[in-house]
Parts: sequence; C-alpha cells; structure tokens
Amino acid sequence: MTNGDEPGPTPRRASAWVILAVVAAALLVCCCSAAVGLLIAWSAGLFHAPT
Repeated sequence: MTNGDEPGPTPRRASAWVILAVVAAALLVCCCSAAVGLLIAWSAGLFHAPT
C-alpha cells in the first residue's frame, strides 16, 4: 500500500507524533482553562472565608 517514496513505518511514526502533539495541546488548553477558572473564582471571592 505504500509507494516507492514513503517506506512503511514512516507515516505511522509521523501520525504517532501528530497524535502526541494533539494530546499535549489538549492537556495544555485544559490546564490553562482550569487555571483561568480558578483565578476568576479567586477574584470573585469564592475561596475567601465567609464573614
């Protein structure tokens, strides 16, 4: 199924790197959004002791 220019393992290895990059980007976005949410909650006073 591969042509003469691309050996068999190379596309599979490239797709593994793409999947790894997508997972890393998703984790980064998730962590950043969680940090922003915590910052907004902190600034709104949700973590302060009730008086």
